[in-house]
Formats: sequence, structure tokens, C-alpha cells
Amino acid sequence: MMPLAALLVAIVSIQYGATFAKGLFPLVGASGTTALRLGAGAIMLAVVMRPWRVRLKRNEVLPLLGYGASLGLMNLMFYAALRTIPLGIAVSLEFTGPLFVAIMSSRRRIDFVWVALAIGGLLLLSPPAHSGHALDPHGVVFALGAGALWALYIVFGQASGGTLGGQTTAIGTAIAAAIVIPIGAMQAGAALLKPHVLLAAIIVGFLSSALPYSLEMVALTRMKARLYGILTSLEPAFGAVMGFIILHETLGFAQWGGIACIGAAAIGASTTTETPLSPE
Repeated sequence: MMPLAALLVAIVSIQYGATFAKGLFPLVGASGTTALRLGAGAIMLAVVMRPWRVRLKRNEVLPLLGYGASLGLMNLMFYAALRTIPLGIAVSLEFTGPLFVAIMSSRRRIDFVWVALAIGGLLLLSPPAHSGHALDPHGVVFALGAGALWALYIVFGQASGGTLGGQTTAIGTAIAAAIVIPIGAMQAGAALLKPHVLLAAIIVGFLSSALPYSLEMVALTRMKARLYGILTSLEPAFGAVMGFIILHETLGFAQWGGIACIGAAAIGASTTTETPLSPE
């Protein structure tokens, strides 16, 4: 029961952290919020894991840089998407990245079913412009871009994690923060250093990075990979529910159907492939 509870708390924590982060947008913008999240998360992970003790080999540097860069840019694009589209839809669109990676690792006939479900879900998520739930196209592009970067994050993470283990997360997050913080500083400037903003950054960093990453590691070491993949496939639904409850974001019936289709495709891919959907 403990691994299951740990993973469910991690999923809720990530989505709640996203709702909390969205509240910072009026103060420091999406880029500033991303910088705060990654900066705070990098510090917390560094204190716990002490990555400076690692001696990198030459062949480990490039995959690790790719991992950190994809992590930073993925978060940047995801928060940019949250400016204009609901949380549940942003998470669903982003989830197409790891879903694609999982399907490509198998190439069985059944995978065409998951592809069709995912495509159907994408179509349902974007209703016609004349409907009451039309999506901002820029937000959709940012969310899909975040999904593509999530796919790269998985590929680079597997290459780095095989040799560096858990230190990959700490070092990669530090690299991501080094890339994103200058961008956030250009947008938000001195507002990033206000005490109440820094306090919020600590909360976001804890909820979105330090706590869920630690709990996910507990789950990964005690849970079968397929069960882990199935449960993480519920993230789009959790995001939609959290967005509805906390941010009062409403979705149309078709959009709820789209989230269900993408979730079903992710669960199907997790049960029929050897590569589980990886965490953010």
C-alpha cells in the first residue's frame, strides 16, 4: 500500500503545485514562475542529494546536458501553455510526448489502437472555434511542444540515469535552472526577489519537484513498472479535476472525453509495452 499511496500523493502534489504556480503568473509571468520553480527545486535536491560529489566522465556530459535542457524548456513551455488553456487540457496535450515514446518502444499491432485513441483525444480536446470551449492555439502549441520536450527528457534521462542514477535528477534540475533563470529574470526582473514571491517559490518547488520526485523514487523501487505506468497515466484526469476545483476551470463534455481517450491510450500503452510512461 505504501508505494501506491506515495505515487498518488506525488501525482496530486505535482498537479496542485501547478495550480499554485499559475497564481504567480500575474506577479512574475510564466517564465518567472518557471525560474522560481526550477531554482527552488534545484536547491532542495542539491541539499538532499549533494550532486557536487559526482565525478562526471566525458561520455556522460552530453546526455546530461540534453536531459537538463529538455527539462528546463519543457517546464517553460508547459507554464506558457497554462497562461491560456486549462490545466487538465495542458497536461493531456503534454502527455502525448511520453505516450509516443512508450508506443515507439513496442511497435505491436495493438499500438495502432492507442495511437487512434490518442489522436481522437486530441481532436476532442480542440473543439471548433465557434463553440464555447475553443482553445487558444498558442496554448495548444506550447503544450504540444512541452510534450515533445518531455519525450526528449525521457530519452536523455534513460541515457544519463543508467550511469548516474538518482543524481541525474539533481544535476539535471540544476542545469535546467541555469538555463531558465536568466529568461525568467529578463521577464520579471526584481519582482523575483520579493519576499512573498520567494516564499511562494519554495512552496512551488517543494510541491512540484522535491516532494513528488522523492515519492516517485519510493514507488519506482517497490512497484511493478506497468502498474507505475498505469497510475501515472491518470495525471491528465487529476489535472482536470484540480483545475476545476481550485482554479474553477470548466471543460466541455467533448474535452472531458478527449482527456479520457488520452488517459486510456496511456494506460493501454503502459500495459502492452516494455517502456512505462516516465514521470515529469
